[in-house]
Amino acid sequence: MPFLARALGAAVLGGAAVTAYAVSETRRFVLRRATMPVLPPGHRPLRLLHLSDLHLTPGQRVKQDWVRSLADLEPDLVVDTGDHLSHRESVPYVLDCFDGLLDVPGVFVFGSNDYFEPTLRNPFRYLLPDDGTRHTDSPMLPFDDLRAGLADAGWLDLTNTRGRLRVDDLTVAFAGVDDPHLEYDRLDDVAGPADPEADLRLGVTHAPYLRVLDQLARDGYDAVLAGHTHGGQVCLPGGRALVTNCDLEPERAKGLHRHPAASAAGDPGSSWLHVSAGLGTSPYAQIRLACRPEATLISLVGADF
Repeated sequence: MPFLARALGAAVLGGAAVTAYAVSETRRFVLRRATMPVLPPGHRPLRLLHLSDLHLTPGQRVKQDWVRSLADLEPDLVVDTGDHLSHRESVPYVLDCFDGLLDVPGVFVFGSNDYFEPTLRNPFRYLLPDDGTRHTDSPMLPFDDLRAGLADAGWLDLTNTRGRLRVDDLTVAFAGVDDPHLEYDRLDDVAGPADPEADLRLGVTHAPYLRVLDQLARDGYDAVLAGHTHGGQVCLPGGRALVTNCDLEPERAKGLHRHPAASAAGDPGSSWLHVSAGLGTSPYAQIRLACRPEATLISLVGADF
């Protein structure tokens, strides 16, 4: 009996220590860096800042300060892949911590946590296969205020649409979709060959569902940027994701990869894929394990790099 008691006590202490570390990791923000060879040959490198899954509440001052500091990186382009909100009063706080970035050319899409207020759920559900349940009966968040704030500052709203921006001396063409996790994506609205006259073609989505990645790769986009997965959020030592909360395989839950796709004619298409592990968590599951919250500064370089 003493041995069992000691073993139980050790297990409880060990579990408490892991939980405490997982809670602390939500505040251990890190800037990742990646290189993507997608610019015209010989062009100078450009800096793309990829932000995702802020899940902000008004009281998260450490996170706000860290995001605000990213303006010091002086990016050439910001791509924001959604899930900004975790509280109905968060919009002014999001706009405030983005303030130094809103003068930079930027694009955005929304995720489910821009539309619907988070609710208390069993956190272990996140580690189980997706059962298709979507919590669209929660109170609505003020996403129209957020949309207006970002768009009025000059960022391009890519909700089920295509668009263009001038970045440095380049024309960048975009295609974006609304949240595929909620099945709000309207792929027919953005279907068709990517703009052949653009110098760079980027696809943007909150959730990296394969149907979206396949179409954008097939249509000739040089890269697709997404969030949603939280990088797995609770990972094995070394950072291997257990789940992605979509149909993307765990091996690509975060970071830079290639995405192949087959066209209707059977010809392969391929694009770069960058999935951000994001900056936040649900307010009801404020832990991250072996998966620090992140933003990514992607160096866009010439294809001859």
